[in-house]
Amino acid sequence: MTRFDISIIVPLYNEEKVFEQLVQRITNVINATQFSCEVILINDGSTDDTEKLIEKTCKADSRFTGIILSRNHGHQLAVSAGLMNVRGGKGAMIIDGDLQDPPELVNEFYALLSDGYDVIYAIRKNRKEGFLKKLAYSTYYRLQKKISSFNIPIDSGDFSMLSRRVVDTMNAMPEQSRYLRGMRAWVGFKQIGYEYNRDERQAGETKYSWTKLFELAFNGIFNFSDFPVKIITRLGFITVVFSLIYFAYNLYRKFYYNDVPQGFTATILAIILFSGVQMISLGLIGEYVLRIYNQVRNRPLFVIDKLIQDQEEKPLGK
Repeated sequence: MTRFDISIIVPLYNEEKVFEQLVQRITNVINATQFSCEVILINDGSTDDTEKLIEKTCKADSRFTGIILSRNHGHQLAVSAGLMNVRGGKGAMIIDGDLQDPPELVNEFYALLSDGYDVIYAIRKNRKEGFLKKLAYSTYYRLQKKISSFNIPIDSGDFSMLSRRVVDTMNAMPEQSRYLRGMRAWVGFKQIGYEYNRDERQAGETKYSWTKLFELAFNGIFNFSDFPVKIITRLGFITVVFSLIYFAYNLYRKFYYNDVPQGFTATILAIILFSGVQMISLGLIGEYVLRIYNQVRNRPLFVIDKLIQDQEEKPLGK
C-alpha cells in the first residue's frame, strides 16, 4: 500500500475544460521525478463529463487513482477523501484542479520534505482575482491571524505538501466543519512557507462562490479561535457601560437643568441597541451550537460511490 513516495491529491468539480491539460502537465511532472508518485483524482459530484474523464485516465495509467463521491460534498471534504486514501509512504501534495497551483513545484516541495520539513505550504505572492476579492482575502487572512489561538500563515491556501505523519494526524481529526489549512497549522511539527506566483485559472469558472467563501471563512474563525465567544462578553460590557453613562447623563440633566428628554426617543434607541447586541450574541452562540450539533450526529464526512485503483474499479472497503 506504500509503493509510492508521494500522493498528489486533486479535487475536481466540473473541470472537463481543463482536465486534459491538467493530466498532461501532471503526467509530465511525475515522469520526470526521481521519486514515485500516485495521483488521486476526486470527483466531487460533477455534472459534466469530469467523472468519465477520471475513469478513463485511471484505467489507462496505474499511477492514477479515481475517487468518485456520491454527490457534491465541497472542496474541503473532497480533499479529505483524498487524504484518507493516500498510499504515498512519505506524504501527500494537495493542488487545485484549475491549474492555478502549478504541479511542477512538486520537486521543490519534495526537496524541502527531504530536508526534514513536515509541512511545506505555498504562499501566494500575487493573485489574479479582481480588486474586491483581493481586498477580502487580504483582510480575512490578517484578521484570522490576529484572532486565532495559534499561528495560521497569511496568504496560504490548501496548496501544500504534507509528511506522512501529518497526513495520518489530520485523518485522525474527526471534525465535520473542516478547515484544512487551519488543521494543518494546528498539527504543528516543522513547517515552512514557499512563495510562488499564482496563475490564472486555465479554463472554466471558479467554483467558490461568495457564499462558499464565507462558509469557509466562518469555519476558519469559529474552529480555531475563541474570539467570537469573548466578543459577546465585550459587547455586553460595552452596552452596560453605555447605559450607565446615559443614565448618569440624564440624572445630571434632571438635577441641574430639570430638562430630562421626554418621549420615546431614548427608549426606542435603547431597545434597538440592546436588541441588536442580543441578536448578534445569539447568532455567534448559534454558530457554535450548529457545529456541536453536526459533530454529535457523527455522520461520515463523505460517501464514496466508486474507487478506481490500479486500473480497475475496486469494491469499497478493500
